[in-house]
Formats: sequence, C-alpha cells, structure tokens
Amino acid sequence: MSSLRRKKQLLGYAAVYYIHMNMVKARSPRSIWMKSWLSDKTKFGHLPLISELRNNNPEDFKNYLRIDGTTFDFLLDLIGPLIQKEDTIMRESIPPEQRLLATLTFLATGMSYQRLKFSTAISASSLCEIIPETCDAIFKVLKKDYLTVSIV
Repeated sequence: MSSLRRKKQLLGYAAVYYIHMNMVKARSPRSIWMKSWLSDKTKFGHLPLISELRNNNPEDFKNYLRIDGTTFDFLLDLIGPLIQKEDTIMRESIPPEQRLLATLTFLATGMSYQRLKFSTAISASSLCEIIPETCDAIFKVLKKDYLTVSIV
C-alpha cells in the first residue's frame, strides 16, 4: 500500500472518529434523582385524602377503594410483613399502608401507572414493582382460606 493511500485511509478513520465523537454527547450526571413533588407524599399524595375519608366519611372511603376500613385493616395486618421494605441511607421506604392503598386504587379504578403516580405521589417505576408484589402477597395470604376452588 502506498504511503499516500495509507495517509488517506488514516485521515478517513480520523474523520469518522471525529464525527462519531461529536455526535455522541457525553453523559452528564443526574442533577436530581426524584421530582420534588414526588418526594413530599404527605402534601401531594393520597394519604391525607384517605385519612380524611376514613375518619369522617366511611362510605366515601369504601366507594373510593371498594373496601371498608375494617377489611382494609385486616388485609394490611395480613400482608404488611410481606410487603414491608427496609429504609436505606438514601431514602425511606414506601410504607405497607401506602403500598396497599396504591394497589387497591389501581384495582378499583384501572388507572395506568403513569396516571396513578399523580394521585399516589409514587413514581410509575416504583408502582410497576409495588402493585404486582402486593397482589402476590394478597394472593399468598388469602388463597388458603378465601380463594378455594371447588371442581364440580
């Protein structure tokens, strides 16, 4: 291979490399990990509403979640230990009560995770894990006594 041809080839490689490097932007570190409104669940989540309904309007509570307060407490006592997560140094875990409320709201309304995140103040990616996990826990706890199948 002639030296002129070799130089043109190297120049071509350098040009391709240069174009590639300018097209691929350097990944910048995240400035925030969580949207601010998602971090304040007491202000923006559905817990204040649920507490108000539960204490002052039990019929509205039942209409909202399709379950009464006594049954909710019973179910929470059964599955609470199964869905409880540990707090880390990075963040507090979502409590079992909130996990169950989000799951029951999802089951009662059929909202998408993207829409449900606004009423629960829980990110959609967290809801993607919380709801199936909570449904599994409900099934495991209730299957023996309440979800029996009889074949006729």
